[in-house]
Amino acid sequence: MAPTAPRLVLGLLVLSLCCEACKKVIFHVPSELEADKLVGRVDLKECLQSAELISSSDDNFKVLEDGSVYTTSALSLSAEKKTFTILLKDIQEQVQKKIHVDLVEEEKKTPNTRHARDTVLKRTKRRWGPIPSVMIENSLGPFPLQIQQVQSDTAQNYTIYYSASGPGIDQDPKGLFYIERETGNIFATRAVDREQYPSFQIICFATTPDGYSPEVPLVHTIRIEDDNDNAPYFTQDLFEFCVPENSRPGVVVGKVIAEDRDEPYTLHTTLKYRIVSQTPPITPAFSLHGDTGVISVLLPQLDRELVPSYTLLVEVRDMAGQPFGLCTTGTVVIKIEDTNDNAPSFKQLQYETRVEENRVNVEILRVSVVDLDEPGSPGSGAVYEIIRGNDDQAFEITTDKNTNEGILCVVKGLDYETAKQRILVIGVNNEAPYLLAPHSQQLSQSTSSVTVHVLDVDEGPVFKPCLLPLDVKECEDIGTAIGRYVAEDPETGNSEGIRYRIPPGQCNWVNIDDKSGEIRTVRVLDRDIGEMRRGQCNITVLAIDRNGKTGTGTIQVCIVPGNKNFPRITQTDYIMCRDRQPISLTAQDGDEAPYSAPFEYRINDRRLASMWKLTPHDDNSWYLSPKGDIPYGIYEIPVSVIDNGGKIGENIVRVNLCDCVTPTECDGRTRQLSGGNVTLGLWAILAMILGSLLLLLILITICGCCGAGVMHRQVTDDCANHNLIISNTEAPGEEVMDHNIIPLQNTCDQGGYGVKTGEQQTFEMVKGRGHTLESVKGGGHQTLGSVKEGGGQTMMDTCRYSYSEWHNFTHPRLGEVSILKLIFFEV
Repeated sequence: MAPTAPRLVLGLLVLSLCCEACKKVIFHVPSELEADKLVGRVDLKECLQSAELISSSDDNFKVLEDGSVYTTSALSLSAEKKTFTILLKDIQEQVQKKIHVDLVEEEKKTPNTRHARDTVLKRTKRRWGPIPSVMIENSLGPFPLQIQQVQSDTAQNYTIYYSASGPGIDQDPKGLFYIERETGNIFATRAVDREQYPSFQIICFATTPDGYSPEVPLVHTIRIEDDNDNAPYFTQDLFEFCVPENSRPGVVVGKVIAEDRDEPYTLHTTLKYRIVSQTPPITPAFSLHGDTGVISVLLPQLDRELVPSYTLLVEVRDMAGQPFGLCTTGTVVIKIEDTNDNAPSFKQLQYETRVEENRVNVEILRVSVVDLDEPGSPGSGAVYEIIRGNDDQAFEITTDKNTNEGILCVVKGLDYETAKQRILVIGVNNEAPYLLAPHSQQLSQSTSSVTVHVLDVDEGPVFKPCLLPLDVKECEDIGTAIGRYVAEDPETGNSEGIRYRIPPGQCNWVNIDDKSGEIRTVRVLDRDIGEMRRGQCNITVLAIDRNGKTGTGTIQVCIVPGNKNFPRITQTDYIMCRDRQPISLTAQDGDEAPYSAPFEYRINDRRLASMWKLTPHDDNSWYLSPKGDIPYGIYEIPVSVIDNGGKIGENIVRVNLCDCVTPTECDGRTRQLSGGNVTLGLWAILAMILGSLLLLLILITICGCCGAGVMHRQVTDDCANHNLIISNTEAPGEEVMDHNIIPLQNTCDQGGYGVKTGEQQTFEMVKGRGHTLESVKGGGHQTLGSVKEGGGQTMMDTCRYSYSEWHNFTHPRLGEVSILKLIFFEV
């Protein structure tokens, strides 16, 4: 115990040195204190610069980080003085200090009656809660600039010191404001940007020299008054809009948007828009709403063919558009969209052409038109018609979609002797209806006359028809024959001696045999490649007879979607449990109709086709299920899927036929059965050997029992009754007829038993008199009962013992032997 005492004294000494007491603080308070009442404020940093733990020795008081002391509950000073301690700890420095706080009851003054009445009736103004201060943004000073003064009414009775904290004082931006300790004047030290700091909330304190706070901390707001120091700006560098031509005035084109960072809902952010200039500098075509920025059509006739687009320079100005407001300019581009407001017109008013008599389905003329509307649009697509001169329907005019030309053909033979010339009037319109400008005149149809001269000459070859459309499946092999285009000699009516060729400078998709006129592809036609994206090409073909006379025809080659992809089964691995629910096989094909669904499924292997079957479910799916009670194992089934176009996709479906309830129970140890091959493990081989031994033992047992029956007929009958107990242990009626079963021999004196191979497949045991003892049909495990004659004869104990011994030994294994025998025969 002696060494412990110095250590205890040393510990108390260290604690006393570390736990130094700071100066005592005295607060004058009322005798009754409410809960959450501010008692006063203590300067904690003066006692301990870095206090991490602040606590009070009295639970009736709490101390905040800024040194404010509050009551936690209602409190009544029982004596004139109450004392508690504030404990400060610095964990890192291992320093602890404490501040003693004394609460002294305030002295109660007894004013005279008149002074009391004056106090009651006089209305005083509280100077501790002034209105929010206002400081102008970007103020020029001079600094420091006084912006407000806070004063406490208790300064009449006490010496009051003022202080403040918060943003702008001891928080970012630090040093922007400060408060004079003695006067309470608040000063700003520099200019402030309102867009960065729109307002400040500072907390002002009024304390006595001894730390008592007669006033509750004051939250004072300093608002920064906005200065128009930000010009408005457009939200986009370039505004782009579209409007159809010939739109009516007032149609909204678009809206420009501008913003201003100055204070909202003031003149500084009240914006006005206007159009400064327009390009091209013609009659103003658009108006701009000054308040909303909405651009509308002003000109009643916007013509895309004259002016395809307009560029506007717009301005936005704050201060409600007053000249002294700040402004910014922006650019607006308005594109005029095409409408069908121009009728097509023929390039020529008159055309002349010639055609030999009796020519049929031959192109005789191409006409072209001019349309000011946008090329390639329905508003410029030409539709031709024959207005007059075609009463006998001998002519036909169509449109070449690539060139927009009109192709005039003779569809009935002309007779030179009847009419040496024909005069046709043709007209043209657009595919789309006309959309005219308001108050504009109706467009008239353009017409042209065509004079057709019928020639009485020996005619050259004539193609039939003059325009041959050919559809080619996409991605056909090079050299695929797609058709035949031949011309005939009008004089002979046959094609002998006519040669064919395709003039150069056309799309190189097909060629034509110069003798037979057979057309074959020279490229793989794919709609995803280059010029083939249009999917159509017109090719002019020349036919030349022996005399050098020529005829022309047009082949229109159209690429149609083909059967490019093979159908495939999306999922090929499955697990089938003992419930053997059908598996849904689903195929996919990347082609479009009609080269995709419906699909047809087939099993390619004959042996597996005898074990498994496929049944249709819908256009995409078929069900796969076993046909019967097939062995468990893994089957790899080759399945062919044929799409609607005849394309065959080969798939291997792997089915794990598992002895399970749920697929998760299968561990992949099931033997594989594929194409009729069986892989046997070590245990299967041992089971086969054991089965052979059991069969041999059965034969020996039967022979032994029947040998004993020669000596006594009753014993023979009983042996027969007890040996023929299990006819088959596998499937009904199948094992009885198996040629591998050894038939039983007749060993008794006056009777025997054997195998009857009739339709019912039964075993019979026949006595010498010809009576049937009992028949057992193929099925489950059934036993023959013993049949007795007359009053009945009992079985010999020796025979019963042989049967019992044989039955108990063989019965549990007969199922195994049958399965092994089935596997053996399958191999």
